[in-house]
Amino acid sequence: MNTYRALIAALLVPLGATLGVAPAASAVTLPAQVAASAAAPAVSVSPEEAAAAAFRSPEAALGRVAHPLRTTDPRGGLADLRPFGRMVGDARVVGLGEATHSSHEFFTVKHRVFRYLVEEKGFRAFALEAPWSTGLRLDAYLLRGEGDLKQIMDEEFQGTYRWWNNAEYRDLLQWMRAYNVEHPKDPVRFVGDDGGFAGAGLYDKVSAYAAEARPELTPRLTELYRGLRPTTDAETYVNDYLSKPMAERKELAERAGRAVDLLKQRPGTGADAEAHAWAVQHATAIHQMTTMFAFDWDDPQAIPDIMLYRDRIMAENVAWWQQRTGDKIVLAAHNGHIALRTYVPGAYPKVQGGFLRERLGGDYLSVGLTFDRGSFNAFGQDGGVHRFTVGSSAPGTAEHTLDRVRYRDFVVDLRNAPAAARAWLAAPRTVKNIGATYPGIADAPQIRLAESHDVVIHLQRVEAARMLK
Repeated sequence: MNTYRALIAALLVPLGATLGVAPAASAVTLPAQVAASAAAPAVSVSPEEAAAAAFRSPEAALGRVAHPLRTTDPRGGLADLRPFGRMVGDARVVGLGEATHSSHEFFTVKHRVFRYLVEEKGFRAFALEAPWSTGLRLDAYLLRGEGDLKQIMDEEFQGTYRWWNNAEYRDLLQWMRAYNVEHPKDPVRFVGDDGGFAGAGLYDKVSAYAAEARPELTPRLTELYRGLRPTTDAETYVNDYLSKPMAERKELAERAGRAVDLLKQRPGTGADAEAHAWAVQHATAIHQMTTMFAFDWDDPQAIPDIMLYRDRIMAENVAWWQQRTGDKIVLAAHNGHIALRTYVPGAYPKVQGGFLRERLGGDYLSVGLTFDRGSFNAFGQDGGVHRFTVGSSAPGTAEHTLDRVRYRDFVVDLRNAPAAARAWLAAPRTVKNIGATYPGIADAPQIRLAESHDVVIHLQRVEAARMLK
């Protein structure tokens, strides 16, 4: 298997089995301090001392400020999410993470939270770790009922994006469409923020704008985009594209960049300003894909640069949408993407959440989703999709402590943690970080929760999502 094909299989974080294999998250080696304490002789303490120590424990302290979640089902009452609404405050972009890419409850919690934020906090867009062109196609379905949802999901969620072709996200999209039918003047929107593919619709939109507003540019744009517009399915297109010689990929990226510059030469004015801005953004999305695929995917040393570029453009696309439309956005991605600090510095120097915090300040809120035990879908070592199960978290891990908070499922604001929990939150703790491939090199990184997320939603158990294809 060529390195680039392995990397494509791991385009969604973490890097999976591309560069090596680490133990599964449920088999994490005990931290030295935990092992040492287990070997130490028992010390007799009075009931009063034990009670005082328990009160000072991080799980007890977090339990005093945690708020229970009644259910992970997106239907029904939303009253238990009101404390979460107060945590969101005036944030305009809320990053909702996931510790696996394919567990039922992570998707349904996102649906539930999005529904609450739409109905109670004025949020109007759902952004996903998917191509910009995919987002536009789904947005047209949500706004105007264009196309068939099953066909759109089958065609758009291919390759590494196949994890989104699941019953849970179909349910979310159906809810969004129903909401728009009832609220045609105040709709909810869909945003694809990633650069792993640029569908034919992007080229058509840029060409249509030029034909209408700048017809003199049409011949030049046609030449610049020669050989780029997809004529096959997305997975075949990406595999074929990355099989091209490096010199050709660089030349395609250079041409796509010149197309953006060409459109920017004369800014839109008056009634044309809005159409011009969108045309430039669509052309930018094409350039983002060609630039990302102009890196040397066969060189492991290039991985940090590839991933840094990817997270930066995802943040830029979300920020562009928010600032252009004014929509408040729920951003769905892996914990490692929406975090304020990278989980895996060697492979991901800076991540989407860090870029968004830098750009938006307090208008960006990072919400990590953790779990103690359960199942998920992922690529196995054979390249096939499999259902994996992990048991209860090992002592010393973040989830082991979180699962001992007084509630089964809960949300907690780490920014307001009691003193007894602050030291625990500030220290490095092993967390589950399961991506597209399992097991992988980054399944169990050590992070400082207080520096990585503003809020945590912890679920005791998750089950594998229902994939549709």
